[in-house]
Amino acid sequence: MKRVVSIIVNFRTAELTLRALETLLKESGCLDHAHAIIVDNDSGDGSYEAIAEGVRSKAVGDLVTVLQSGRNGGFAFGVNTGIRHAIETGMTPDAIYLLNSDAFPDPGSLRRMVSFLDENPRAAIVGSYVHGMEGEPHCTAFRFPTILGEVVGNLRPGRILPFLRPFEIPIPIPSETTRVDWVAGASMLIRMSVIDRIGLFDEGYFLYYEETDFCRRAADAGLETWYLPEASVSHVGSASTGLQRLNRRRAPYWFESRSRYFRRHHGYLYLALSNLVWVPTYMLWRLRVRIQRLGDTDPPRLLLDFIWHGLRSLTRSEPDPTGITLRTAGRASSSNC
Repeated sequence: MKRVVSIIVNFRTAELTLRALETLLKESGCLDHAHAIIVDNDSGDGSYEAIAEGVRSKAVGDLVTVLQSGRNGGFAFGVNTGIRHAIETGMTPDAIYLLNSDAFPDPGSLRRMVSFLDENPRAAIVGSYVHGMEGEPHCTAFRFPTILGEVVGNLRPGRILPFLRPFEIPIPIPSETTRVDWVAGASMLIRMSVIDRIGLFDEGYFLYYEETDFCRRAADAGLETWYLPEASVSHVGSASTGLQRLNRRRAPYWFESRSRYFRRHHGYLYLALSNLVWVPTYMLWRLRVRIQRLGDTDPPRLLLDFIWHGLRSLTRSEPDPTGITLRTAGRASSSNC
C-alpha cells in the first residue's frame, strides 16, 4: 500500500472528529504516503468551521483536507464524497481507510491492517476489532443477513438452543484472523481496486446496511473480506445518531435500509417472506421476556414500527442503486488547511 487515504464522515461531532483525527495522524505517521479527508455532512452547527480551524491550529494542512458535502446524504454519501475528491485531486490511493468520527485507532492498528493487505493479495477488505471506551468488546464481524439469521436473532437462543447459534448474523468475536462475510465500517480498510471493480458505496442507504451491501457486492465479485483482531479501535458508538440509547425508537432509515438490502440481493418475494417471518418470531421473544421476566433492552414500539415500515416496503418501488459510479456528482467546497 503506497498511499492510503483515510475518510472520516462528520455530522455534529466536531470535538470527537478532531480527536479521531489526532489518533489517526499518529497512526498515519507510520506510513510513507497518507492523507486524511474529513467530510462534514452539512452539520449546520458550526462543525465544518470548527474542524477546519482545528486542523489549521494543528498545522497539518498538508496531511488533511476538510470538505463540506453540501447536504446530509448519509454515511455512504459522505464516504463517496471523500473518495471522489481523492480521485479528482490526483491522490491516486492504493487503499481507502474508513474511520468513524467517534472511533480512535489504538497504536499500531492501521499499520497492521495495511501490512495484512500487503501480505495477503487475495484479501480485499479488512476490518478491526472494536471495543468501547471502557474496554468492552463490540461485535463488528458478521454473516450476511438471511431469513434464518433474522429468525435466530429474534429468538435469541443463547444456551437454550445452542445449535442455532451458527446461523446468527453477528459472529462471536474472533480471537484469530478470520475470513467473514462483512465487517462494520467503523474501521475498514478497502483496496482501491475493489472500488474500481464494483463501484462506490450505494447512497440509497442513508445509514445502516451500506457496508453490508458493499461487502456483499465484493463477495459476489469473488473478493474476500477479513477480520483482523490485532488491529484494535476504541469506539464511543452512536455519537451522531444516539440509536443505542435506551427508550429511543428505532429510526425509520434502519427499516428502509434493511428492506433495500433484502430487495437488492434477494428480490421482492424474499423481502416479503422475511417480513412475514420476522413478526411472529419477534412476538415469541416478547412473550419470553414477559414469562421469564428478562431484561428488556429493545427499542420502544419496535414491533409496530416494523409492521408499518414492512408494509410500506412492499408497496413502494425500490430506486436503482445510486452514487456507486466513480464519476463526480457535484462539487464539494473544501478547505485544505
